[in-house]
Amino acid sequence: MTQAHQDREAETKITILVVEDDAPIRWRVCDALRQAPEFVVSEAATLAEARSLLNDNPNRVLLTDIRLPDGTGIDLIREVRRKQPETEIMVISILGDEESVLSAIMVGANGYLLKDAFPADIVETVRDLVRGHSPISASIARFIVKRTQAAPQSAPLSNLNAARLTPREIDILWGIAKGFSYADIADHLGISRQTVPGHIKNIYRKLEVNTRGEAVFEALQQGLIKV
Repeated sequence: MTQAHQDREAETKITILVVEDDAPIRWRVCDALRQAPEFVVSEAATLAEARSLLNDNPNRVLLTDIRLPDGTGIDLIREVRRKQPETEIMVISILGDEESVLSAIMVGANGYLLKDAFPADIVETVRDLVRGHSPISASIARFIVKRTQAAPQSAPLSNLNAARLTPREIDILWGIAKGFSYADIADHLGISRQTVPGHIKNIYRKLEVNTRGEAVFEALQQGLIKV
C-alpha cells in the first residue's frame, strides 16, 4: 500500500471520542466501535481529559456521559457545539434519564445511546448519527411531547408558527423529527437532495437553533409538528 493510499484511507476514517468515567462501560463502548473498520476511537474518563484531546485533535463524533468526576457533559457539549459546530454529538445515557438527555439536546446533542446497548446497536447508532439521523428513542420522544403538552399555551397551536416556516420547511422538520436522513427526506418529498441543506439552514435561522435536536424541541414547543 502506497503512502498516498494510506493518507486517503486515513482521511475517510471517522474519528470518535468516547467520554465516560465508568471504565467497564467505556471499554465496552470503545471495543464495540473499534470493530467497525471506518472508526478510529479515542477515550477519556474526565472532562479535563476530553478537553485536552479535543483541543489537540477535533473529532467527527463525540459520545459523552452527562455526569463526569470533574464536571458535566452538558458543559462539554456546549463548548464543542460552539467551537466545532460540525461535530456529531451523542449522549451516553441510562434508561429513564430523560431529563438529562433533554438538557443535552437543548445545548447541542443530536441523539443518545443507552449504556447497556448491544455492541452491534452501538455501531449502527453511531453510523446513523453520521448519516444525518438523530437517534432518539421513543421514550425520549414521549418525554419531550409530555413536557411540551404540560407547558402553558399562550395561543392556539394554529397561530403558533411565530418562526414563519413555510409548509415545505415544516415537512422537512417533521422528517428530521422522525430521524430520517437528508436523502430520505428528499426522496419522500420528491425534491432534490441538494436543496435539503439549504432548507435546513433556513429552519435553523428561523427557529434560532444550531442542531437537529434543538430544532425538533423548538418545533414541538411551538406546536409546529407532532411525533
